[in-house]
Amino acid sequence: MKKKLFITISCFSILVGCQSKTEQKETSKKEITKVITTIPDMEQKKEIANAATIFSKKEVPILCYHNIREFSSTASGDIKTYTVKPDNFAAQMKALSAAGYHTILPNELYEYLVHDGPLPDKPVMITFDDTREEQYTIGTTEMKKYGFKGVFFVMTVSINRPKYLSKEQIKTLSDSGNIIAAHTWDHHMVTKYSGEDWNIQLNKPKVKLEEIIGKPVTYFAYPFGLWNPTVIPEIKKSGYQMAFILSTKRDPNEPLYTIRRIIVSGTWTTDGMIKAMESSFNKP
Repeated sequence: MKKKLFITISCFSILVGCQSKTEQKETSKKEITKVITTIPDMEQKKEIANAATIFSKKEVPILCYHNIREFSSTASGDIKTYTVKPDNFAAQMKALSAAGYHTILPNELYEYLVHDGPLPDKPVMITFDDTREEQYTIGTTEMKKYGFKGVFFVMTVSINRPKYLSKEQIKTLSDSGNIIAAHTWDHHMVTKYSGEDWNIQLNKPKVKLEEIIGKPVTYFAYPFGLWNPTVIPEIKKSGYQMAFILSTKRDPNEPLYTIRRIIVSGTWTTDGMIKAMESSFNKP
């Protein structure tokens, strides 16, 4: 009888203990749920600016470089326009730093435009088009001196070709805090695309670059800066968050897909570059 009573009491104790633990777990779950539900959902609470608001915001200066190498006084007009000598590039980076400029990247620009996120004093974005190797060997070497980061718009057809960026260099650029972005497969004008062109020029380059760097590629630059309103839906459909033009007019209905840049000409002095930048992006 005593044995049966002991067993009964033991079982009851175990049962009570289990219930207590279960209740504790349920209480813990409820408390955790309560805490989680009281934490503000920042993403949901962020106000998303409409096109008119984005278009009205003060522009961030964005510079566009292509070639960084020597050229002669007899070089063609195109070469002089699209090529900055190494010493001049170094002087320009030094001048930007001395003037108090801080580089920003596209994600920061997006947050500023869409969610009114903060920017540093005197922001500037430095971008490079066309996958040239000297953008890595010369460009980033000078930029590192001042803690600058850049955006590299890559034509995937040129990867691993002589005098162009290799996969390893692209990966290193990304790993060191720069942004890798798309510039089509082979630089054909977006305004001429039809049919399979959209896949070849927009989708496949995005996938290839993502495979190289192991990160999403969500920014795009139009070859020659040329675009029209009919191409923007295709850019969006391909998964790009923003797209960059050159110094033509923006689209007030699609300001995120017509972000202005200026080409830094090889004929400019360092002071001339600063003045051109500040005068080109003076919209309040």
